[in-house]
Amino acid sequence: MPTQAPDISTLLDRIAGALERLAPPPSPAVDWLCAPAYVWSASGVRPIARLEAPALDLLQGIDNQKARVVTNVQRLAAGHAAHDMLLWGSRGMGKSALLRAAIREAQIDAPGAIALVQVGQDALAGVSELFADLGRENRRFLVFIDDLGFEEGDLSGPRLLRSWLEGGVEARPANVRLAVTANRRAIVSRSMTEQDDPINARDAVDDKLALADRFGLSIGFHNCSQDDYLAIIGGYASALGLAWDAADALEWAQRRGARSGRVAWQYIAELAGRAGVAL
Repeated sequence: MPTQAPDISTLLDRIAGALERLAPPPSPAVDWLCAPAYVWSASGVRPIARLEAPALDLLQGIDNQKARVVTNVQRLAAGHAAHDMLLWGSRGMGKSALLRAAIREAQIDAPGAIALVQVGQDALAGVSELFADLGRENRRFLVFIDDLGFEEGDLSGPRLLRSWLEGGVEARPANVRLAVTANRRAIVSRSMTEQDDPINARDAVDDKLALADRFGLSIGFHNCSQDDYLAIIGGYASALGLAWDAADALEWAQRRGARSGRVAWQYIAELAGRAGVAL
């Protein structure tokens, strides 16, 4: 006996059901008031239950930079006028650690008043949407872009960031400020010069150099001296109860080929490992 074909309405119901099973579930609404920090990436937003940051007094050798960043973050947390910040300079000198530590300190002083939102490089195109979301919340936010850099010939990225910082129709709302870390103040490749391309290199350089001028605070971080390096180690070692030797610490830096806060912390990790202590 021949099988009866399903009617058209039944067939459409089956197709609709199959499509619903294939489609991803809708993303849950983000609670921008529940967490001390968030990560915004191309795949969505993720709340961070605990903001990991060193204590401010352990960040040695950057006293001037620390005072300026902490003061600005406290102003933002209090709802006062605050600057966008560009933290630039030597690798491993505590730029991102200082931002996290300043936010955590502000959260201790005023719980719930401010949150850190770190934006991945893959999500820069969606920052306008992020700003719109944050602008509707009764909370202050520091949007953080770590280790910012642009590809050679990229003019749209610098111009987009510049429009967020100053006056464009997609500028960030009053309760949001930007903090960017970069290895160079100009956020431009060392290999780019006006002579690289006689047609548009000047425009490319100007666009990237102009970014630094849009930040109310542009704070440089430089290679630390030997004394600063040893002071950083001394601060960490004292806080953790670790014995250390200056000559050994200097040899460690010599083998690493650098003196910085990062190298100092790596030496502390080595000391903790030798002592059988967990960090």
